[in-house]
Amino acid sequence: MSSLVALVGNPRGGSRTRLAAVAAAEALGSRIGHAAPPEVVDLSALGPHLFTPGPSPSVEVALELVAGSSVLVVASPTYKATYTGLLKAFLDRLPGGALTGTVALPLLVMGDARHALAVELHLRPVLVELGALVPTPGLALRESEIPELDRVLGGWADRVAPQVIAQVAAQATAQVTTPVPAPQGKVTA
Repeated sequence: MSSLVALVGNPRGGSRTRLAAVAAAEALGSRIGHAAPPEVVDLSALGPHLFTPGPSPSVEVALELVAGSSVLVVASPTYKATYTGLLKAFLDRLPGGALTGTVALPLLVMGDARHALAVELHLRPVLVELGALVPTPGLALRESEIPELDRVLGGWADRVAPQVIAQVAAQATAQVTTPVPAPQGKVTA
């Protein structure tokens, strides 16, 4: 596997969302054989650059890191029963199909369990639209579960790791077995 990335869509630096995203990526990484710590794209540091006209080197690097990931944990707090506008602004900068071949795992941190469906109704579809493979249900993490993060994420990672391993292996096989088209030459009659 080439990379494991945690994308954090909270506008506040040092957030519980970041804590949960990194812990989720680490828990998953340990179960899928990814020994290196996950790369982290924290949008709180990129927010001002996402809303300015013209390119931003830091945003471009973040977009490349996310688009080049093999496994991507996408985390956001729940705002207005969905994910943050900051995350939406970042994802909108990715071209269609940018996450093709990436296994994505959506995660929403929420104050109230009534918002649990938001991860499936709002975050999963945008990831699929960008071409990501989303092989497991998203994780709806209640703020009250943060003190028990190791236990909660351990059980989650145990459940999703087999599907992630299978999808990563299938993607690797598809890349190896996909024939490269021969260059087209001129046909003369």
